[in-house]
Amino acid sequence: MGSDLIKSSLFYADQRLCSAEILPPPQVRARIEVAVLNFLKALSSTTPAISNLPMISRRSDNCGLRSGLFSDVPSIFLSYNFCRRSLMRANDAKAFVRVWKVMQMCFLILGEGKLVTQRELFYKLICDSPEYFTSQSQVNRTLQDVISLLRCSRQSLGVMASSRGAIIGRLVLQEPGEEGIDCSTLGPAGHAITGDLNLLSKVVFNSDARYIIIVEKDGIFQRLAEDHLFNQIPCILITAKGYPDMATRFILHRLTQTFPEMPIFGLVDWNPAGLAILCTYKYGSITMGLESYRYACNVKWLGIRGDDLHLIPEESLLELKPRDLQIAKSLLSSKMLQDAYKNELRLMVKVGRRAEIEALYCHGFDFLGKYIARKIVQSAYI
Repeated sequence: MGSDLIKSSLFYADQRLCSAEILPPPQVRARIEVAVLNFLKALSSTTPAISNLPMISRRSDNCGLRSGLFSDVPSIFLSYNFCRRSLMRANDAKAFVRVWKVMQMCFLILGEGKLVTQRELFYKLICDSPEYFTSQSQVNRTLQDVISLLRCSRQSLGVMASSRGAIIGRLVLQEPGEEGIDCSTLGPAGHAITGDLNLLSKVVFNSDARYIIIVEKDGIFQRLAEDHLFNQIPCILITAKGYPDMATRFILHRLTQTFPEMPIFGLVDWNPAGLAILCTYKYGSITMGLESYRYACNVKWLGIRGDDLHLIPEESLLELKPRDLQIAKSLLSSKMLQDAYKNELRLMVKVGRRAEIEALYCHGFDFLGKYIARKIVQSAYI
């Protein structure tokens, strides 16, 4: 790719990996000011024009898979390939204005020294600019546009990652100026993970666990917590209650940095969506754009897998839905997916069925803990 294309961005570096920096508020506000000045410069030139906004493309054809310099953990990255928001294209004009509206709001938020959630940002924007914002998804996409334009993280823009995540087990969390939280003494709902990444970055971890287990579903997480699985198997349990949010991925990544020898296992449904969730933890996601690669973790697929189907009654297997087949097709076409994972997907499509973790309850409510222990002891993971 030519240097002229790279330099068409407002902020660039001559590296293959394109990323969002973590910056202090004054630097982010300075970048917004530069964007405004560039716009005004083009508008006031001898040949006035409304300049386009060059942003890193978040399409699948602009992503690749990289390996860490000091680890074998691969992750998704975006290259220096640009898309543009333009006021002059009819189907792009509103998206162009939305970018400026979100930048304006972030400039004000940073000036006030505040942090807001994406939901709070949404309600403020539909109040101030109802003709441009009608849904949360529009705000989320526009925020990713701003991140790819300014090359700074969401937190740097004054926006907190909304968090659904929870954590429990053999772990003590020490937040600045607070008493330590012993996660092994909590109720089955666990400790709610804050969306403030700045606060999470300052938490001190202490643990005698040997494993980290990611659980797809909150119900399964609470079952394992109620059974005190972490006392039977020295482990930390963590869940995002579905697709992982940024805060849950961030704390998981911090745990792997603090305890690099502690393996991470994933317990998900045997269906394409379950594997997609596992892969988001493992590789990152294109939709998270320039921030995604930072939080990739070397997760091993513990279960449910095809070789566990003999444990599940035929009547407990559910038919694949059209949405499942769409996800399977997308994953099978991905260059990031390893062969063992693709073989599992092909088996799902071949039998046309999916299996939920709860199907193992046919052996009793305490069977799940035994299942996990056996899989770990036998190294039955991929």
